[in-house]
Order: sequence, then C-alpha cells, then structure tokens
Amino acid sequence: MVTKEEDCLPPVTETTSRCYSTSSSTPLAELETVRSLEIVESSSSLSPVWLLVIFCIINLLNYMDRGAIASNGVNGSTRSCNDKGKCTLATGIQGHFNLSNFEDGVLSSSFMVGLLIASPIFASLAKSFNPFRLIGVGLTVWTIAVLGCGSSFAFWFIVLCRMFVGVGEASFISLAAPFIDDNAPQEQKAAWLGLFYMCIPSGVALGYVYGGYVGKHFSWRYAFWGEAVLMAPFAVLGFLMKPLQLKGFPSSDSIKTVRSIEVMSPSVGSETLKNNNRLQVDNEIEHDQFEVSIETSKSSYANAVFKSFTGFAKDMKVLYKEKVFVVNVLGYVSYNFVIGAYSYWGPKAGYNIYKMKNADMIFGAVTIICGIVGTLSGGFILDRVTATIPNAFKLLSGATFLGAVFCFTAFTLKSLYGFIALFALGELLVFATQAPVNYVCLHCVKPSLRPLSMAISTVAIHIFGDVPSSPLVGIVQDHINSWRKTTLILTSILFLAAAIWFIGIFINSVDRFNQEETGSENPRRPELSSRTP
Repeated sequence: MVTKEEDCLPPVTETTSRCYSTSSSTPLAELETVRSLEIVESSSSLSPVWLLVIFCIINLLNYMDRGAIASNGVNGSTRSCNDKGKCTLATGIQGHFNLSNFEDGVLSSSFMVGLLIASPIFASLAKSFNPFRLIGVGLTVWTIAVLGCGSSFAFWFIVLCRMFVGVGEASFISLAAPFIDDNAPQEQKAAWLGLFYMCIPSGVALGYVYGGYVGKHFSWRYAFWGEAVLMAPFAVLGFLMKPLQLKGFPSSDSIKTVRSIEVMSPSVGSETLKNNNRLQVDNEIEHDQFEVSIETSKSSYANAVFKSFTGFAKDMKVLYKEKVFVVNVLGYVSYNFVIGAYSYWGPKAGYNIYKMKNADMIFGAVTIICGIVGTLSGGFILDRVTATIPNAFKLLSGATFLGAVFCFTAFTLKSLYGFIALFALGELLVFATQAPVNYVCLHCVKPSLRPLSMAISTVAIHIFGDVPSSPLVGIVQDHINSWRKTTLILTSILFLAAAIWFIGIFINSVDRFNQEETGSENPRRPELSSRTP
C-alpha cells in the first residue's frame, strides 16, 4: 500500500494514474495537473532576439511580394504599337493575360479583400487557439496561394490566389506585433516595433528589385515560386516549434486539461464512494473517460470556434469605447490616406511638376531611405523619452506636423533640388510615426484584445485610408488639372492627422499592458474536493 504522496505522483504525460491521498478523495494526478496550470508557459526554444529576427524576415517577405507584383518585371505590360508600326512585346502578368489597366488594378489590390476579411477572424480565434499556431496556418495558406499565383492559368484564378495571399498575411499582421511586444525588453519595446515596421518600406523596395530581375531574366512565374520557397520554412516552423503564448491568453493545453478535469472529477468521486475495490473503480473510470473524451474531442474545436465568434461583438464594443484607441486610429486613417496617395501618384506628380526623367527612381530612393531611417528613429526616440501613451501621442502629433510643413513647402518650390531636400525631410519625419502609432494600439487595450486592436486598426486604415485616397485624388486632379494644387490639397490632410493625434495627449489614458484579465477569458480552476473516502 502506498503511503507517500510523492510515490503516487505519475509522470506528467500520464493522465490515467489514480493514486489517492489519505486525506482527500481528489486524485493526486488531478491535483498535480491543477497546480501546473499556475505555471505560465513562457519558455521557448527561441530567444526574444531570434523571435524578432524571424518575424522581421517574414514581414520583409510579405511586403517583398507586394513590391514584386507591382514591378515591371512581374506586372509587365500589354503589346503595343506606335504610329510608325514599331511594336513592343507583351510582358509579365498584364501581357500574358492581356489585362486592361482596370483589371491590372484589380489584381494589385485583390489581396486586400482577404486581408480585411480575415484579420478580425484570426484575432478572434486567438482566444481559443494558440496564436503561434494560427500564424503557422496563415503562413501555410500564404505559401500555397503564392504557388498558385505562379501557376495561374486564367485571370480569375490569379485574382482568387491573391485574395488568399491576403488571408495568409492577415494571421501574421494581427498576431506578430503582440508577440514582439511581449518579448521585447521593457526599455526597448518601441525600438523593437520600429525594427519590425521598418521591414515594410524595405520589403517593398526589395520586391521591386527582385521582381524586376527575376521577371526579366526568367519569368514572372518564377518570382512567385521563389517567394513560396523562401516562406515555406517559416510556415513549417510555426507548427514544429514549441508554441509560444501571448500575454493575456490561456494556454490551449491548459484549457483542454481543465475541461477534462471538470468532466472527469464527478465521475471519479462518485465511483470511488460506490466501490472500495480501487482496481475495479479505475477500470470503470478509464472506460467512462474514454467515451467522454471521444465526445469532447468532437465538440471542443466547434465550441471554441463558436465562442470566438460570439465573443467578437463583445470585444468590438469594448474596443470602440476606448477613446484612446478611437483617436489613435482616426489619426492613423488620415495619415495613411496621404501616404497611400503619395505612393501611387507621387512619381507621376513629380514628373509633371518638375519634369523628372527618373521620377520612379527618385521617389523610390527617397521612400526607402526615409522609411528605414524614419521608422527606426521613431522607435528609438520614444524609448529614449520613456515609452508611454501620452509621449507616443506627443511624438505622433509633433513629427506629423513638422513633416507636413516640410512636404507642403516642398511642393510650393520651383527648384527640383529644393523639392527633393525638403520632401525627404518631410518623409523622414512622417515615417517616424510607425512605432508610436502601433505602440498605442498595443498598450491602450488589455492584453487579450491586442490582436483585435491590430486587426481593426489595419482594416480601418485601408478601408478609409489608402484604398479610397488614390481614386479620390484622381478625381480632384481631373477637376482642377494642376498637380501642384492637387498635391498641396492632399498634403494638407497631414495637418488633420497631427491635430487628431494632438487631442490624444489630453485624453485620460491607461497603459493596460499589465492589466489583469477578468471574466471567463482565463480557464477556470476546478474546485478540489476535501472530503475523505
């Protein structure tokens, strides 16, 4: 007969052992399991620095794909002939499928459909499924969709694949930033976010070069296949590596264990009281548990998905009641409205105003350099002055206002070199907002709402920002027929963004990064029986 508790404890992986304490009817295996729930699963086979490196590479590949499909080597052009009868060959996707400019525009933005629909979905599922595994699922979808782009046989098929590219990217953009925020040193959180978001302009620029080279020397299809090969190892890593847990989210294994305990505990107690023969009782319990586990496994994932969607409306209500979040996103929408139009119309405006021969190269170089330096500087400056929500709003409003002044003044100059100098300074300041604006999104809500906060922010800045800005600017230009006046009107919206973020300084804000979770978001600990047999 066993008399010591320590001799009764089963290995961690065994859940069917049934030794009993002399003073309690609770199985010691169950007690040990409950105790283990108090330990946060924070250890990982990756150091925080390596986690940042991996996420930066994935982000770089995401935006490299956006740059590649817009490059001349991949996007290409249709066959055309001049008045003298000299014709140019059809190249790239547009030439292969003989697309109109409208169809080509649909292709370039079709990924946005999947991105906007899937971002809130992945953010909601993160409460019921391990977020790191969700990133693995998303990257797998991304990889398969990119392979499909390279293997497309019709226009509708490549558009469909681009939508699924957006679905795959949605899992990453919603969940990567909270992981970085969790693992970054306290005094370097904004700087780490700056490094992560620095990959956006550099990724697009790399995509231009990569797509142009591969498309010219091989085929536009090989550009997509190459991207899939580069992303595949990271998709596999999401499934093979020890799953990481986000702050504010219970371990998925803990949830399953608690549910199992809640189902099994009544059976254990009742059967123990009915029969003094321990061996027979154990066999009966194990048989019952096996049947229960089958039913539980069938419904657990369905219940998890159902609870994710039912809780979505409640979380959205909490999110929109957070004034700091609303003000931050409104400023971000105004900011992205201008940046999106700059990226699309900038080279054409520069060519018409200043007769630039290499407008694409000039605007591209300015954007790359200022994007990298500005984004990194914004993160380091926020850490230097102490990363808080009010300080982030001060940096957002100040940098955006000064950037708007320089950009506005640049478009009033007649000198090309004066324009380039002032516009570069303006872009440098404007890009310094990337780390602070995302810092606010992550810290103005409790930890479990961070993925949803990032998802809704992404959806808002695209739906109300860069997506409508390009056609609206085109309408203004058609009406007034002056690129200088059009760019000045567009740039003035940056002053609106600065004003909105300035309001955020005076809003009573609370950094909720360390806020305790309440309600039913954490798994409930089962009460342990103290009755003796």
